[in-house]
Amino acid sequence: MLRIGEFSRLSRVTVKTLRFYDELGLLRPAKVDEESGYRYYSPEQLLTVKRIAALKEQGFTLEQIAPFLREEAAAEDVKAALLAKRAEMERQIREAERQLQGIEGRLRYLDRQGEVSGEYEFRIREVPPERVASVRDVVPRSRLCLLLDEVSRYAESSGEGPHGAMIIVQHAVHGTTEEEGEELVDIEVAVPIAAEPPGDGRVKVGLLPGIPRAASCVHRCDPYASSCSALSELISWIADRGERVAGSEPIRELYLTPDRQMYGNRRTAELLIPLLPL
Repeated sequence: MLRIGEFSRLSRVTVKTLRFYDELGLLRPAKVDEESGYRYYSPEQLLTVKRIAALKEQGFTLEQIAPFLREEAAAEDVKAALLAKRAEMERQIREAERQLQGIEGRLRYLDRQGEVSGEYEFRIREVPPERVASVRDVVPRSRLCLLLDEVSRYAESSGEGPHGAMIIVQHAVHGTTEEEGEELVDIEVAVPIAAEPPGDGRVKVGLLPGIPRAASCVHRCDPYASSCSALSELISWIADRGERVAGSEPIRELYLTPDRQMYGNRRTAELLIPLLPL
């Protein structure tokens, strides 16, 4: 018989772990001295330790290992346990692969974001019409996030997959709120959709008109800030080119960074100011 210390050395399992195995009924000492309380193990029990270690390496928990060590364990029960463990591990592998794909997607997105310089990028482009689900309301600018969430949830509940760029249409400014002195804006939030789900009262579904000619500025911004330097920069760029703003048409902003891809409080956005025809 081997005292627990010697058995620990031979089995390469700590005394603390052996005592824990005893508590779980996984590996009982072959003998316990009634007077001293010393635990003794038989050399044959080293094989049990090896079996436990092998099953742990295969991903089994101690609770799952216990049935394998029973003397009356039937082959069919062991096979059923192995099949269940295989199915569990296959699910874990699929989940890990899904998570890995998500991480790879984030890395690719960050690589693309690195291509956007810190400087403003100006150009003139056509904006095509697009089918959208949208919500329009007059709210303090800080409540823009609630409108974004409302229309996103509607799109998802209608079976739409991950949406493209969020579209912000800035119709007008209606002064400031009385309590906080915060800018009050007439604003519309839209999400591109593939299908044509019915609206729900607040959310409207329809075609967002295109813009034949729009001055564009891609930049990094805080979407909830009360002002954005990109707006004044783009207006100056338009004036320098001798272009004229279509004053009756609202300014738009496209949030090119999805919510889940945001890091910090800034996202890549495209500011669009409609221009008059040449």
